[in-house]
Amino acid sequence: MQITNISDAKASLSKLIEKVLEGDEVIIGKAGKPVAKLVPYDLETSPRQLGVGNWHGKIWLADDFDELPEEIEQLFTGEADEDESTA
Repeated sequence: MQITNISDAKASLSKLIEKVLEGDEVIIGKAGKPVAKLVPYDLETSPRQLGVGNWHGKIWLADDFDELPEEIEQLFTGEADEDESTA
């Protein structure tokens, strides 16, 4: 494993990226100690499936999840202001 120091990495970033694209591992270090690794970005192009994974069956939503209490709904619709002006 070869460690490239930060100043060299700044000066030759394009070359380091080319190495990564060719399959090499590029380690960037500070004071001779590894602090970062350049790896190819793996873009996941398949669509995500809802409900799959560690949370499957652990989360539920109430049937009335998106229904607001009447008092709060009035605040959003402005009906509460109309009621106050007629009083």
